Amino acid sequence: MNRAIYVVIAAVILVVVLLSSVFVVNEKEKALVLQFGQIRQVIEEPGLAFKIPVIQEVVRYDDRILSLDTETIEVTPSDDRRLVVDAFARYRIADVVSFRQAVGVGGVQVAEDRLSSILNAKIREVLGAENVTSDTILSSDRRSLMNRIRDLAQAEASNLGLEVVDVRLKQTNLPSQNLDATFARMQAERDREAADEIARGNEAAQRVQALADRTVVETVSAAEREAQVTRGEADARANRIFAEAYGANPEFFDFYRSLQAYRQALQAGNSTMVLTPDSSFFDYLYSGNGTAATAPEVTEADRAAAQAALDAAEAEEARAEADAARAAAEAAATAATATTPEGGEVAPVPDAGAEASVPADPAGDETETAPASP
Repeated sequence: MNRAIYVVIAAVILVVVLLSSVFVVNEKEKALVLQFGQIRQVIEEPGLAFKIPVIQEVVRYDDRILSLDTETIEVTPSDDRRLVVDAFARYRIADVVSFRQAVGVGGVQVAEDRLSSILNAKIREVLGAENVTSDTILSSDRRSLMNRIRDLAQAEASNLGLEVVDVRLKQTNLPSQNLDATFARMQAERDREAADEIARGNEAAQRVQALADRTVVETVSAAEREAQVTRGEADARANRIFAEAYGANPEFFDFYRSLQAYRQALQAGNSTMVLTPDSSFFDYLYSGNGTAATAPEVTEADRAAAQAALDAAEAEEARAEADAARAAAEAAATAATATTPEGGEVAPVPDAGAEASVPADPAGDETETAPASP
């Protein structure tokens, strides 16, 4: 009975010893077998491995590519424009023996602190080089700069047993104290460009306005000239007709002119006129002895004079048409000024008053004119 118990105890101890001497390394890691702090075995392949129980221990390290974000630092390129740079790196543990000897029991945390210091130093060295400016950092040459930082960092990180796979610059900004000055300079440049555009626009507007004013002056002058010519011709014809009418029958001409004066003066709403009874204005309203005046006898000469008076009225209408043509020309010139196109081309304005015709003398047209009643 006692012997069976001893056998069971020995079997249990043997199983425990066997289990503590066996460990598994997966594909994502590497392992070191340490004995009293000394490296006895390096296991880089995944699978089952063995160690001496109690005396030896296993230290595992990640074999995957790891990420490291560096602290934000300020760099000064060769053009003395300070920049705030934020970078990150990709690295892996390439040599676990060198890594263990370099960082000791600190592990990955100590390695990342030392790698971050290396990266910051190399970033300042590359970006602060003599031929590197802020424009270079922000241009397509940025990739070559990052490759240089990676190569320089790899040269020192190899002493830690690390392989720097990649280095990237995440952000490259101006310091906060320089942003306001930069924005103010950009605003000043935009204001200057806007002022130049406004000046060019005003210059073009003045050219268009000058061209439109010149067109208005030319149009109005041409219409004024035509109106003056038409008015002069009408006045000359009217004077000739009046002279002919007066020479044909002066008495009937005076009578007709008096009727016109009565028609204009004796209208409703006119101002009151105070005249003496013997005023010449009423010669054809009553006779000197207080009786109604009689109209002069109408003869063929009187009819001709009446027709001449009608012709004179038509001449007056021609003069009025000339004035209307002038007003129309001025209105057209004003419209041309208001609708002048942007390119400076001003459309010609039709001369509304250029063709004011004067009616011809009636030939052989007899008009029966009844004598006016007093």
